[in-house]
Amino acid sequence: MQIKEAMKRPALLSMTGAIAAVAMLCFFLAAPARAEEVRAGDLVITQAWSRATPGGAKIGGGYLTIENKGSTPDRLIGGSADVAGKIEVHEMTMNDGVMTMRPLDKGLSIEPGKTVKLAPGGYHLMMFDLKGPLKQGEKLPVTLQFEKAGKVQVSFDVAGVGAQAPGHDAGGHMDMKEMPDHSGMKM
Repeated sequence: MQIKEAMKRPALLSMTGAIAAVAMLCFFLAAPARAEEVRAGDLVITQAWSRATPGGAKIGGGYLTIENKGSTPDRLIGGSADVAGKIEVHEMTMNDGVMTMRPLDKGLSIEPGKTVKLAPGGYHLMMFDLKGPLKQGEKLPVTLQFEKAGKVQVSFDVAGVGAQAPGHDAGGHMDMKEMPDHSGMKM
C-alpha cells in the first residue's frame, strides 16, 4: 500500500505543476500588449496602434491614448509619416443609424487632467495616400503634431486587419508575435 501512495504523490506534484503552467499561460495570453509610453511635456501617449491594410489600400487608421497630466489644455492637430501623404484627426459618430466621419479641422482638445482615447468607431487618425500596405507585426513611425507640445515621435504597432484593440487580430485574439519571451521561465 505504501508504494501505491508514494507513486500517487509525484503524479499529484506533476499535475499541480501543469495546472500552474496553464494558469500562467492564460494570464499572459489575457494580458494586453504593452505598447511604448511616450511623454511630451504634460502629455503621456500610450497604446499607439494601427490596423494592417490590404495591398492597394490608400487609407489607414491610427489609434492611441493621450493623457494630459498638466494644468493647461493641448490639442492634437495632425501628424505625418513617411508611409502616408497626410494624416488628419477625424471623428466617427452614429446619428439615427447613419455612421458619419468628419475631419476635426481645429484638432482634438486634450483637457488638463483628462484622458482622450482614439479608437475604432470614435476619434482616430486618418492616414491618406498610403505608399504601401501596413503589415501586421510592423512598427509604424508617426510624428504627431500638437498645438503646445509640438512634434512628437511615436511608434504605432500594426495589429491584424479588422483588429479592435492593440495587440489583437480581427477576432479579438492576441497576436502571438506580441507575446514576451518566457522560454527561460521555471515553473
